[in-house]
Amino acid sequence: MPEFAYTDLLPQGEDTTPYRLVTSEGVSTFEADGRTFLKVEPEALRKLAEEAIHDIQHYLRPAHLAQLRRIIDDPEASGNDKFVALDLLKNANIAAAGVLPMCQDTGTAIVMGKRGQNVLTEGGDESALSRGIYDAYKNLNLRYSQMAPLTMWEEKNTGSNLPAQIELYATDGGAYKFLFMAKGGGSANKSFLYQETKAVLNEGSMMKFLEEKIRSLGTAACPPYHLAIVVGGTSAEYALKTAKYASAHYLDEIPAEGSELGHGFRDKDLEEKVFELTQKIGIGAQFGGKYFCHDVRVVRLPRHGASCPVAIAVSCSADRQAVAKITAEGVFLEQLETDPARFLPETTDDHLDESGDVVRIDLNQPMDDILAELTKYPVKTRLSLSGPLVVARDIAHAKIKERLDAGEEMPQYLKDHPVYYAGPAKTPRATRPAPSARPRPAVWTPTSSSSRRRAAPR
Repeated sequence: MPEFAYTDLLPQGEDTTPYRLVTSEGVSTFEADGRTFLKVEPEALRKLAEEAIHDIQHYLRPAHLAQLRRIIDDPEASGNDKFVALDLLKNANIAAAGVLPMCQDTGTAIVMGKRGQNVLTEGGDESALSRGIYDAYKNLNLRYSQMAPLTMWEEKNTGSNLPAQIELYATDGGAYKFLFMAKGGGSANKSFLYQETKAVLNEGSMMKFLEEKIRSLGTAACPPYHLAIVVGGTSAEYALKTAKYASAHYLDEIPAEGSELGHGFRDKDLEEKVFELTQKIGIGAQFGGKYFCHDVRVVRLPRHGASCPVAIAVSCSADRQAVAKITAEGVFLEQLETDPARFLPETTDDHLDESGDVVRIDLNQPMDDILAELTKYPVKTRLSLSGPLVVARDIAHAKIKERLDAGEEMPQYLKDHPVYYAGPAKTPRATRPAPSARPRPAVWTPTSSSSRRRAAPR
């Protein structure tokens, strides 16, 4: 047996994150027992959480925005790739105004914290962080998505987007460090665990396995993705959690090589090969092309000899996360990009449309005529829809199913109009129409062109 030696499972390298000062209040130091302690007040935690949720709902990292611009500038990118990338850059600019969030699904608030042994609080850190999250969702135009189980079958929206998922750990040092995430249902639903064996631990088998699983991700979580793959893990849940953190680029600075001590590492060579694979499968940025992914992270972890978990996770186009820290100097939050306009190209939609054709569909006609028109065009065709749509999401679909199960007829408006899969969200005060001008609750008439499209066939 070798001599005892300890290693972190995921040793972190140097932190090169750019930070901004949130506040210096609520933070102080004192001396005791020959040590310097950092005292953090509950208000400092509350303020940090509120600021973090605000920023990740409205701002993106510069690197993510640069990747969108790279798609537009790439001559090998498809017209649909470029169309999606430009729309996402426009969306980022709208969100950066601080009124509308970057995505209608404003996610589950997730906080992971590591408190150094020289950091003291009053206790109840989860409560203080939750209050900050509560305040952000209350004061901003963010949707409440959390469902409280009343019984096994009955649920009720909590009306605050709480509870948040908060996990706090003890570590060395005199700082309190955090990762804040807002994880939407679409990307969370694309987290997968596969219990494999050593048979996949060779390049040929692994690449064949990954191609099948990556294709199965589909486009429902809004690519281009930040794709993360974890091979191994001391447990199934640790593999999945590592994949989530890797998709957020939280593990970018872990070692690039393994050792006999058993710590995890990034396999940058396999990252490049998997990234090339994603560019060749043809799905692209939702509707056919090259950019199914922005990048890939592959993490290899130690494993029990009888187990080989493989976890896959994505961060979607609403790439919402930020790191933070509390030190003796104050409360700091990752500096995200507040001026995404600098990534926009000097061009127009027409220049980005290779075919020059967008099929216009008038929804003010019988459904049979709409379907007849749609069948003339292949999947991945860009559409401009004009006319009434029914807006319905999970709860509405469940209610309709209840009616059908009870022997009632399908509502006629669902037969007469396309259904746009969307949910309710807050409307900013300045943009609310007068009561007499509001449309019927179930039907929405778009004022600008949009479409609902599937991915290109394999």
